[in-house]
Amino acid sequence: MSPHSSQVDKTAARERLRAEREREAKRRKALRQAVVTVSAVAVLAAVGGASHLVMEAAEPSGWEAAKEAVVVKPRNTEGENGTTVVIGKPTATKTLEVYEDPRCPICASFEQAAGETLKKDVDAGKYKVRFVGGTFIDTTARGEGAKNALSALGAALDVSPEAFLDYKSALYSANFHPEENDDKFARDDYLIEVAGSVPALRNNAAFAKAVRQGTFDAWALKMSAAFDASGVTGTPTLMMDGEKIVAEGTKNAPMTAEQFTTAIAKALRKQSTAP
Repeated sequence: MSPHSSQVDKTAARERLRAEREREAKRRKALRQAVVTVSAVAVLAAVGGASHLVMEAAEPSGWEAAKEAVVVKPRNTEGENGTTVVIGKPTATKTLEVYEDPRCPICASFEQAAGETLKKDVDAGKYKVRFVGGTFIDTTARGEGAKNALSALGAALDVSPEAFLDYKSALYSANFHPEENDDKFARDDYLIEVAGSVPALRNNAAFAKAVRQGTFDAWALKMSAAFDASGVTGTPTLMMDGEKIVAEGTKNAPMTAEQFTTAIAKALRKQSTAP
């Protein structure tokens, strides 16, 4: 091989090596740029996701929002926020106040035992009945079922007083009332299922819509606040003209139809003979 050919070969080799090094440098630069881009996108996504979570956390829940919502009062109510629920004949001169929590198991026992007697007395005009609903079990047992059921009772009351009474009986019935720690009433579908046992509410689109949309959620919170302000600390509590109605020989509400009838008769006699 001539010295000239050898020099040409060396030059060509150096050129190929230079070109290869340039290609490798470009490849590495492109790789670094890709990594930076992906990292930036990941950071932005993380920041965006975190911001979304923060925004979600800042947004009030349904019940938190209901605290600030305009109160929609059900028909057949009285008072500033519609929290006075009195049912009975206008000619009845006495009013029995009934304080209950929808999730209260003892309230369920009372309603199952004496609820029908109470309803017959009201229909007969012996007295009116005023219902005050509380939701304290949502706090003690955790959940939202008492508030949700109270809102649904508002939807039933919006239909009619009779629908309200029948729906309340259904909610407290052995067929539908859950254990205290079972928050079934928090489910709208379950409340509508219970309403299927009440003729006035069965397949009632307006009632179902009010339950699903929480039309009376703000009202339920106002009703619960009225319960809290009453000073009543346990459920069920029955009162007539400011005095507790209790089973004879006890400090507790009557828990049978017989106890209830005896206690009510005594309260009515006492009121009728008062100076």
